[in-house]
Amino acid sequence: MDPQRLTRVDATTWRIEPEGAMRVPAIIYADETLIRGMDDKVFVQAANVATLPGIVEAAYAMPDAHWGYGFPIGGVAAFDPDHGGIVSAGGVGFDISCGVRTMLTGLTVDQVMPLQQSLAESLYRQIPAGLGSTGALILDDAEMAAMLGEGARWAVARGLGEARDLERIEEGGMMAGAAPGAVSERGRERQRREMGTLGSGNHYLEVQAIAEIVDVPAARAFGLVENEVVVTIHCGSRGLGHQIGTEFLQEMAAPAAGIVLPDRELACAPIRSELGQRYLGAMRAAVNCALANREILGHYARRVFAHFFPNNALDLLFDVSHNTCKAEMHRVGGRRRELFVHRKGATRAFGPGHEGLPAALRAVGQPVLIGGSMGTGSYILAGEATSEQKAWSSACHGAGRAMSRHAALRQWSGRKIVDDLAARGIVIRSPSSRGVAEEAPGAYKDVGAVVAAAEHAGLARRVARLRPLICIKG
Repeated sequence: MDPQRLTRVDATTWRIEPEGAMRVPAIIYADETLIRGMDDKVFVQAANVATLPGIVEAAYAMPDAHWGYGFPIGGVAAFDPDHGGIVSAGGVGFDISCGVRTMLTGLTVDQVMPLQQSLAESLYRQIPAGLGSTGALILDDAEMAAMLGEGARWAVARGLGEARDLERIEEGGMMAGAAPGAVSERGRERQRREMGTLGSGNHYLEVQAIAEIVDVPAARAFGLVENEVVVTIHCGSRGLGHQIGTEFLQEMAAPAAGIVLPDRELACAPIRSELGQRYLGAMRAAVNCALANREILGHYARRVFAHFFPNNALDLLFDVSHNTCKAEMHRVGGRRRELFVHRKGATRAFGPGHEGLPAALRAVGQPVLIGGSMGTGSYILAGEATSEQKAWSSACHGAGRAMSRHAALRQWSGRKIVDDLAARGIVIRSPSSRGVAEEAPGAYKDVGAVVAAAEHAGLARRVARLRPLICIKG
């Protein structure tokens, strides 16, 4: 992207000035190098989002932004239901509530590395991964409805998680307002055997070492100790979320919706319409599906670690989604208003003092879990108070792709990537050599630059850098 097309506000803030049908400006948070590396579609899509009815303040793009469906991935926008605000299935994404959880092992790298190969093999056998992967759980209609309504609480009640986790999961582990009845039979059928599975694409389970502490007081509050090991899980609502996204995008794109759009991929419906409410109910059910799925995967990881380290507990640091639309209270024009905040490939990042955080984290801010590309570093950040004003308490969610999967396949071999990472002491296990090539580290932006830009912009601050030891890849 040519920086000359933008108005530079400061080192990491760039504006697309309103023109044409734009109702508000679009703002991109990134340094100049990241801006130059962004595809031009980010400019077009951010400007298009700014044309949608009821949008408040601005359309935002995070430092990891890249081209997506309708909204850019890394896009954030809030809509006011009292002023014709809309909900957009494309503004949430297909993998609804794809998100990250990080668990603390309390083990040192020296304790884990002698068992690295055995631990990797056991995790790979116990946690189904890959395209169309299925697990041991098969849900009947009643259990499916209960899972969609209760989220991680459903998993805990069935012995597939631990009650102590719930306060460390967004929404207390259960998204209110879910409408299981709004999920189609096809969506339910796709999910019937997919609970407790990673899926494919950029989903993973990683065993990581805490390589560097950047913010000592925050790290202490989060329980992070240099050279100790954590487990991070990245996945979402699997086939069910994709089916909901597909079906509602088709329905919202119908001419009866009556909203003029610059791009049909921005298909949407008024928040207070029957279609908008039905989508929100189905989307919230998919959020619960993802929360339950990550809780089950965490349970499986605990079971594997308990085999090798019998006294290990794996305490949950936090579990947070991207790819959601949340009704949240935010300050606009001096008063608090309910807004519907779309975060597509962006993470909620509540700052210190936010009432939505558990007491143990409130003084520090929400853990913001940033995955790097396979084989590179990841980060744990803490939400900043300034993030509410900057982007509705949002931050980046990962490194962000720098090239398409097809381009990555042309450039890299999955086998060579596995061998190269093994030479660096990183064990990769995946059912798909093609999937490994698609997720090559070189296909992503520099995650260090992304999080540095997020920090400079006041979205979230760095707490710790992680390096991978084992990666179970979908």
